[in-house]
Amino acid sequence: MSDSVSSSSSSSLFDSLVAAGPVSAQVDDTAWLRAMLDVEAALAAAQADAGLLPWEYARSIAEACRDHGAFDVRALGAEAADVGNPAAPLVRALAARVGGEAGRFVHHGATSQDVVDSAAMLVAARAREPLLSELRRCTDRLAELARRHAGTVQVGRTLAQHALPTTFGLTAAGWLTALDAAAHRVRALRLPVQLGGAVGTLASLGEYGPDVLAALAARLGLVEPVLPWHTDRTPVVDLATALGGVAAAVSGVAASIVVLTQTDVGELREEGPPGTGVSTAMPHKRNPVAAVSARACAKQAPGLVAELLAAAEQESQRAAGAWHAEWWPSIQLWRVCGSAVHWLGESLRRLRVDEARMRANLAAGRIERHPTSVDEVGQATVFVDRALEAYRTGRRER
Repeated sequence: MSDSVSSSSSSSLFDSLVAAGPVSAQVDDTAWLRAMLDVEAALAAAQADAGLLPWEYARSIAEACRDHGAFDVRALGAEAADVGNPAAPLVRALAARVGGEAGRFVHHGATSQDVVDSAAMLVAARAREPLLSELRRCTDRLAELARRHAGTVQVGRTLAQHALPTTFGLTAAGWLTALDAAAHRVRALRLPVQLGGAVGTLASLGEYGPDVLAALAARLGLVEPVLPWHTDRTPVVDLATALGGVAAAVSGVAASIVVLTQTDVGELREEGPPGTGVSTAMPHKRNPVAAVSARACAKQAPGLVAELLAAAEQESQRAAGAWHAEWWPSIQLWRVCGSAVHWLGESLRRLRVDEARMRANLAAGRIERHPTSVDEVGQATVFVDRALEAYRTGRRER
């Protein structure tokens, strides 16, 4: 992981914080355009699989879909405001580009929501991999810290006060297991394709509907649902809560790092490149800026999750407004979660442990004299070994 911040292009002074790392590029306008075009190409191929249209038509549609640069994202966005979704203007532009008889079969049998929802799941599938990769960097680093400091005695703190001794290895192991559990929930998500036609019956495809649905799911690498889920937003809720869990885990680790790097605690510090974490008014300070940035991004996730949960109540066969309300918070949730994990990885990479300060803080509180202190530390090392073995087993199974 480099010291420089990888980010998508942005015109905002304040956007780079939530555009850090590789996830943001997987959910931007270009990524969504690519996903919608991939859905249209796969839909045509799935119908050719079922014998509903000639393969030469499906190939013509696929060829037009491959040329992502031929479509003006800004123009499509402007037209989307007039019709209520971005799929409709894209379908018109694609049909015109394909032309001829084949152009009549672009989007055949589908509705705009089929394309947008399937694209959302495809975007999620593509964004999930870099998110999990970033999480693995964090958990691998934490496993290293837990192993190295399994016996490094540290003050345990409960309700912000000195409690009994623990070890920094166990602290790091706790962070490890929280992040790994959050990653597991994201990894286990089942991301379904969407294809229901006008009102969820796929009547436009007749008896071929189920076969086309199965073929579309297979071609996109998505799950085949039992029924179309136009107003059953469980897949969106599951995705939102899994990402919210990642943000919660990141926020907890980042908050703890911020506490432990405080001047009057001093048990940890971030060592970044020259100039990192400087204060404009107090040059003696070195702020744990990567942990602060991780926390700042993660703190935005709960509100976005709440927006998606609020939008999940959708009426009849297609919601008026609630479905549309999902798009922006969904994109932003991916961005803030991806950036939070990226910044946490930066913080953990820069982190330095001050064992002497840990011993001094322990001595200052005299808690090492507590009758159970030896037992506390001994048991901490047992749990570190347990956490590391569970992590190693999980990595082998994956």
